Amino acid sequence: MVPPRVVLQRRASRTLLMHALRASSRTLLLLVADIVAFLMVRTALNLVQTSHKLEPLDAATRWAVPPLGSAGGWQMGGALVVGLLIAGAYHSGDDWRSLRRIFSGVLLAVGLVLWRDLWLRGIAPVVVHYLTAVAGLGAGVMLNRFLLDRVIARLIRIPAFHSPAERVMLVGSPDDPACQRVHKRLEHFGVLEVVGWVSPSVPELPSDGQGKVLGSVDDLWTVLQHNAVDTVVLCGLVDDEQIKLLMEAVVSSGVRLLAVSRYDRLGWVRPSPISYRSLSFMELTVPSLRAQQMWVKRMVDLLGAGLGLLAISPLLTLIAIAIKLDSRGPVFFAQERVGQGGRTFKMMKFRTMRVGADAEKAKLAHLNTSGDARLFKIPNDPRVTRVGAVLRKWSLDELPQLFNVLGGEMSLVGPRPFFESDLATYREHHFGRLGALPGITGLWQVSGRSSITDFEEVVRLDCEYIHRWSLWLDLEILLRTLPAVFRRTGAY
Repeated sequence: MVPPRVVLQRRASRTLLMHALRASSRTLLLLVADIVAFLMVRTALNLVQTSHKLEPLDAATRWAVPPLGSAGGWQMGGALVVGLLIAGAYHSGDDWRSLRRIFSGVLLAVGLVLWRDLWLRGIAPVVVHYLTAVAGLGAGVMLNRFLLDRVIARLIRIPAFHSPAERVMLVGSPDDPACQRVHKRLEHFGVLEVVGWVSPSVPELPSDGQGKVLGSVDDLWTVLQHNAVDTVVLCGLVDDEQIKLLMEAVVSSGVRLLAVSRYDRLGWVRPSPISYRSLSFMELTVPSLRAQQMWVKRMVDLLGAGLGLLAISPLLTLIAIAIKLDSRGPVFFAQERVGQGGRTFKMMKFRTMRVGADAEKAKLAHLNTSGDARLFKIPNDPRVTRVGAVLRKWSLDELPQLFNVLGGEMSLVGPRPFFESDLATYREHHFGRLGALPGITGLWQVSGRSSITDFEEVVRLDCEYIHRWSLWLDLEILLRTLPAVFRRTGAY
């Protein structure tokens, strides 16, 4: 009888070949999607430049739209692929979905192509063309990759589609909440097929239906022999002997081993390898909102709020007129809120309720759908005016907070400000959300707004933003805000 180890060694070449084919297929599909995105943008650019309907705006379009020769030629297509390649936007895992990597690649690609124009045509038109090309190509690449991700996920769920989906085996206890979280995340996206569990100890049937237990780590050779597995995910705690056995098994069988970091519960921690005097360590670092980073964020806030107010000034005027015609009272509503470090400030909003609405809050407390006074939300609130209902539905009542951003009391992105009276009910970990300037939008807003009625979840999202902060995260949240507004989920 052939030992399991020998069987797996014979099977290893086929397993390694499947991993190589998946990586090659992913890269090829991404290349095709990116080339299609470039051709789409090139076609749109050609239509803008040749459309007779835009002839009255010819001067403006020539100023804003880059010429087809520099932005639409094969040089731009080649530079796009090279830029994305250098930025790591073809790597495995989530790297190819990374907004930061995609935009870094596009920024580099457009810069490579338009560098020559900078010396021939002057800085002003080239800067405008640079921004236009980056916006167009970035949006095109992101859209195509998003669609590709969705198409693959749907095809893999079709039984008749013989997909090359990775078959994953989890090492850990099915009853461990941390392991359950990994299991749910892997199954949520549907591109990995979980075949079962291997328990660090003597296996027991899971009590909550989390999956099939195939055996223990001591039975690993036999388990791998009888189950076609491409990837092993270590999500539980195992001892040194079990790690040694696990490594021997996966190396012999050509199976890929992924280990969930023990710091994954602290999602903001960024472990990086470092050595001192030949000793290996893992340095745990976090991005902080201090010193240079705070200055950079402040500069972005000033630029964004200033340009935003300039662009939407006609809309603000129309809203103000509508409010005055609809109901008695002032246009703006200033409400005292708590900002960074517990400091209070007057938050500006367009008035959406009748005058004296705050005095009626206690009478309507029983209608609060969240059950938490700190998250006071009432669908079809009787205090809201007709114009106010429209403003709230589309979040237009928040626009005056751009003035708070200019004044340094708020930021474009950050935790949502709450009332000072809520501080009396805060527990120790709740104060973590006061570690940054409050924002007009944030992780809470783009994750469901009023549909999130658990205050602990709100605190978790706010603290997660503070711990993970980066300019790229701010950009991602700002880009996700507009779709969240259009979905109108939880908006009332």
